[in-house]
Amino acid sequence: MTRYPRDMTGYGATPPKADWPGGAKIAVQIVLNYEEGGENNILHGDAASEAFLSEITGAQPWPGQRHWNMETIYDYGARAGFWRVHRMLSDLPVTVYGVATALARGPEQVAAMQAAGWEIASHGLKWVEHKDMPPEEERAQIREAIRLHTEVTGRAPRGWYTGRCSMNTVELAAEEGDFAYISDSYADDLPYWVKAGGKDQLILPYTMDCNDMRFAIQAGFTTGEQFESYLKDSFDMLYAEGEAGAPKMLSIGLHCRLIGRPGRAMALKRALDHMRAHEGVWFATREDIAEHWARAHPPEHRARPSEMDRETFVAEFGGIFEHSAWIAEGAHALELGPAHDSATGVHNALARIFRSADDSRRMGVLTAHPDLAGKLAAAKRLTAESTAEQASAGLDALTDAERAGFTELNDAYTAKFGFPFIIAVRDHDKSSIMAAFRARLDNDRATEFETACAQVERIAELRLREKLGT
Repeated sequence: MTRYPRDMTGYGATPPKADWPGGAKIAVQIVLNYEEGGENNILHGDAASEAFLSEITGAQPWPGQRHWNMETIYDYGARAGFWRVHRMLSDLPVTVYGVATALARGPEQVAAMQAAGWEIASHGLKWVEHKDMPPEEERAQIREAIRLHTEVTGRAPRGWYTGRCSMNTVELAAEEGDFAYISDSYADDLPYWVKAGGKDQLILPYTMDCNDMRFAIQAGFTTGEQFESYLKDSFDMLYAEGEAGAPKMLSIGLHCRLIGRPGRAMALKRALDHMRAHEGVWFATREDIAEHWARAHPPEHRARPSEMDRETFVAEFGGIFEHSAWIAEGAHALELGPAHDSATGVHNALARIFRSADDSRRMGVLTAHPDLAGKLAAAKRLTAESTAEQASAGLDALTDAERAGFTELNDAYTAKFGFPFIIAVRDHDKSSIMAAFRARLDNDRATEFETACAQVERIAELRLREKLGT
């Protein structure tokens, strides 16, 4: 049995209504990354200097050496950039992603964050790469980050974002911390729940596009106007979706040493002025959003087809294709995952097995279907699904003349094609069924075989929608 862990479906075409406070059309969430003093540096016990997100194009680590230019660029973020951003945003709810060792080296900045009422979430112990870090080492760093963060700020962090994370980060952070949210994801415009660390963990996705980091990469922003324009366009699109009844969350990612430069800071100011000029905008911390989402959209616990064992899966779905449990058996052996935990997903898996079967096996599925309004129906020997379906079109309450007409058509159809007439009756009424019956009698056998197979799939789809919802 192969299972695919990634959730490529999410909320799909119908995301939940966010119900932001006050009926807001959009939640705007500003993150200020405070990393200065937590970056790679041999002063911090690291093997080399920092090389990430600076003004130095193509920077490389300097093994065993300090990098004066790199250090002073980071110093600018703490000494000047932070204070410029603090003056601009002190009247707004802001979430700080604070690297614990950087916070410990910035008591004045921490005091200013707290005076502004900003949330200080954890950005890990150090601003370093974690992708090759053994799980137990990363776990130890998460524990130490929480301890040091609490010691420096006076409060344990309620949010977590590593950033330069590993495949183990979310699981380890959920295990080690009591976090209202984890933000190591870029997968959605809304929060969502996952199972991690043995519990329901809320994920608040972050952003790499509405992020000033793009000033420090080659395929990024060059001028402040580009950043401003991109933020405005992102806001306008999400605001329009909110006006249409589907509010979302706009995350904006900032770094003291990047957005704190004067030419970029002015662009941020203009973008925020644009957002402030709209009604129904909820500026919030990430903790505010997480607490709202947990109240308004608590985790749902339901049986997930992709997590069922074979016996349970076949018991649940073996009758979706009439008397053909082998289809469910084959579907269970496919590479299922979260994308199959819906009516559409299960139907796709079942239909794949049906479509790939040879004609004799597909013929067996066709002949397993009963005649419409036939002898089995009269004898009340249909499956529960078939009984309900035929009743939905009134086929259980025919006049004598109507029953005789169906009998005549059934006999003619079966004599010509060798299998019973099959139609998704829930899509029809008596008259349209009768019209389709007569029209399809004129098909050649190959055409009608494929038509009947398509109707079998449609019946299965409707059954799954009734069973699992849409």
